[in-house]
Amino acid sequence: MAGEAPRERADAARNRRKVLAAAGELFAARGVAAVSMDDVAAAAGVGKGTLYRRFGDKSGLAAALLDERESRLQQELLSGPPPLGPGAPPAERLAAFAAAYLLYVDAHLDVVALSQTASPGARLRTGSHRFWRLHCRILLADAGAPDPDLRADALLATLTAEQVRHWRHDEGHQLGELTQAMSTLARSLAESTGAGSASTRSGG
Repeated sequence: MAGEAPRERADAARNRRKVLAAAGELFAARGVAAVSMDDVAAAAGVGKGTLYRRFGDKSGLAAALLDERESRLQQELLSGPPPLGPGAPPAERLAAFAAAYLLYVDAHLDVVALSQTASPGARLRTGSHRFWRLHCRILLADAGAPDPDLRADALLATLTAEQVRHWRHDEGHQLGELTQAMSTLARSLAESTGAGSASTRSGG
């Protein structure tokens, strides 16, 4: 029918699944830096031209690999049990998101880092980032926090792969410690501090 998006051909969908499965296994076994696009093509049994046309480069492949994993977290936010899903106060949902997103980034650190740093501003252009930002912004606005857009950006900037890697591998912080700290930070960002700040500036 006119206006419908074209469906992915069965063979193309099958090749996509093979490529993503091969990339996931190779990245887990060797680390992202040690795996080339040629390695992925060979492991998946597809031509290099097909791989480059479909994913562009290794960062595009990393982003596609993350799509499936991100979609599970997104479904939990939309329809899972509280406090991550609907039904809890917005500050508690934001704290649960910060903890869950930290765990997600830590679990897929190399792949997330590649997708976020492929080019200047790459992290901000992904559909998943827009989803996370909108989710945080809505929760912050529902909590009555001032400047919800800026606060959403601040929370997500704190949870980049680069920052998480620094905390985990350079400074040696434990995951439980970081999870608690990020939950606390999220709750503080959700506080309605605008009126208090204004009274302080006016000398009240």
